[in-house]
Amino acid sequence: MCRLLGYLGQPVALETYLIHPQHSLVAQSYQPKEMTAGLINADGFGLGWYGTSPEQSPYCYRNTLPIWNDPNVADLSRYITAGTFLAYIRSATIGQGLQLSNCQPFRDRKLLGIHNGFIENFRQTLYRPMRDSLGDDRYQAIEGTTDSEHILALIFEALAQNLQLTLVEAIAQTLNRIKGWATSYNIRVSLNVILSDGQSMIASRFAYPDPPPSLYWLDVSWPETGVLVVSEPLDADKQMRSQFGGHWQSIPANSLLTVDTKQTVEIHAL
Repeated sequence: MCRLLGYLGQPVALETYLIHPQHSLVAQSYQPKEMTAGLINADGFGLGWYGTSPEQSPYCYRNTLPIWNDPNVADLSRYITAGTFLAYIRSATIGQGLQLSNCQPFRDRKLLGIHNGFIENFRQTLYRPMRDSLGDDRYQAIEGTTDSEHILALIFEALAQNLQLTLVEAIAQTLNRIKGWATSYNIRVSLNVILSDGQSMIASRFAYPDPPPSLYWLDVSWPETGVLVVSEPLDADKQMRSQFGGHWQSIPANSLLTVDTKQTVEIHAL
């Protein structure tokens, strides 16, 4: 199980959430509290952020090193300020290669996405039907071997095939499609996804048939206003008021959380 972080709001330095909190994403890489599989997240990491121009595609920095062992992270996260960014630390599924192409985030034009979870026996089950559902361009764009990249590719493909689809509709459609395949193959899937276009952010907490991994959100009021979505609260005691604002709230199982340009949060059942 990997750990995720997404932020949308007023611009802040990435270090505000990646490094400074007591239970920051860096701390979660070597001492996670709510992982249901694996012990640490030492198989690489990635950062994705949007610049000031709405026409620019997002930027990414990825590495196969553990996030605590990359000497560039402290300087990058102090230097980079963004109003929308995603971050990810990896605990690789057994059998998946430790290579840069398997590190998230994954991009498609202005879209940026990360995934925490798994597709059980991916190569033996859903690998073929998922790939067969992609157009030639998307099929050839896949560089790695992870189920995560294929899940995001299906979402990107849904949006490309139907320009009228919203991000929420594309994610909901894709998750239910994967659930249908999982039912047919009698396998488990776990599909916590965070997706952004730079102006909005959508997060899913979804699994079949087991309960989904943890995912929380917080309406941030300090040091700037915004919304955080994280696998684990960044404060040492999640029962107490957060140093960034109110109280951490668990996203309901099998639902989508949306954050719009006005930082309004809504929750939709799946």
